[in-house]
Amino acid sequence: MGLLDLFLVASMPVLKTLLLTILGSFLASDRIGVLGENARKQLNNVVFFVFSPALVGSNLARTMTLEGFALLWFMPFNILCTFIIGSLMAWILIKITRAPHHLRGLVLGCCCAGNLGNLPLIIIPAVCREKGSPFGDPEICYKYGMTYVSLSMATGVIYFWTYVYNIVRVSSSKVTINEDKKEEFTSKMKTIEATPESVQNNSPLLSKTSILGKTKQRLKMISRTLNLKALFAPSTIGAILGFIIGVNPRIRSLMIGDTAPLHVIEDSASLLGDATIPTVTLVIGGNLLRGLKGSGIQGSLIIGIIAIRYVFLPLLGILIVKAAVHYGMVHCDPLYQFVLLLQYALPPAMNIGTVTQLFGAGESECSIVMLWAYALASVSLTLWSTLFLWLVA
Repeated sequence: MGLLDLFLVASMPVLKTLLLTILGSFLASDRIGVLGENARKQLNNVVFFVFSPALVGSNLARTMTLEGFALLWFMPFNILCTFIIGSLMAWILIKITRAPHHLRGLVLGCCCAGNLGNLPLIIIPAVCREKGSPFGDPEICYKYGMTYVSLSMATGVIYFWTYVYNIVRVSSSKVTINEDKKEEFTSKMKTIEATPESVQNNSPLLSKTSILGKTKQRLKMISRTLNLKALFAPSTIGAILGFIIGVNPRIRSLMIGDTAPLHVIEDSASLLGDATIPTVTLVIGGNLLRGLKGSGIQGSLIIGIIAIRYVFLPLLGILIVKAAVHYGMVHCDPLYQFVLLLQYALPPAMNIGTVTQLFGAGESECSIVMLWAYALASVSLTLWSTLFLWLVA
């Protein structure tokens, strides 16, 4: 296939996403008012608690097996690389631009977490079914492609809700934490001043009490910072359940397949999961209207996030994936390699908008970042996808 053919194959999925996003913006406009702010928040909650867990769980249960996971072990590591590299670059960007505390979680999230679920679910089937696809038979391509995408989505969901969720939560409550520390410091100083100097220097009991108090305080701080409940967000639970069903032959035979006794459960979960992509895409389109109105976010932050996601990460991704192929860590399936490369070139995860709305932190700033990121994604993702197709085909 020539570069022009590859470009046309790569551009179709991106255009579909762009059309849904424009529709979401239209429905959220003041003139139409179907997707107002309250409606978008309610839809975000439905996606968070119902649609996303159903989508991840049903796809993973249907496509993942223990043998398949053994062959695809590099993918979770590859996604971890995108998070680590993105976080390091985001930290450098924050230091250079001196980003405000309440936006640091947003910057880290946008740089490290790509749209590992929605866009690959649109792009891979579209590429497989596009005339002239370099991946051969459309049905076989679709079957294996959905396996790769499901694992990508499940892994991304776990990383996102255990890392990005907590980063945004902590940064959104930074001011409150600082105030608590000030009060705590003042209280300690008063206690020290009220304690006789001889007791401060010579009392072993006070010293032991102080050590125990500090240890207890640190444990409380770690618990508050991690928010262990968030580690088991609905989507994470859905991924765990889907993986258990997929890799366990007995449970799988009960629930997966048209002849399975409990296949109605899997069918219902799939029906709910199918609503995730159009719903989230429409909501993002509605949120982008805020970006059109502008916000107080620094232009240097937007440029930095765009450069990290669309220039530096894809270039490093090519080096990492090609090195993995060279050393035999990745099997020779071109479609699998394409998915691995694609993970480095995706725009920021749409769930970042969901998280900022849940905590009410950086919503308007997130909207303008998403506006620029997804506006440029139509060009960037198409060009990178074309190059990736050429590299693997």
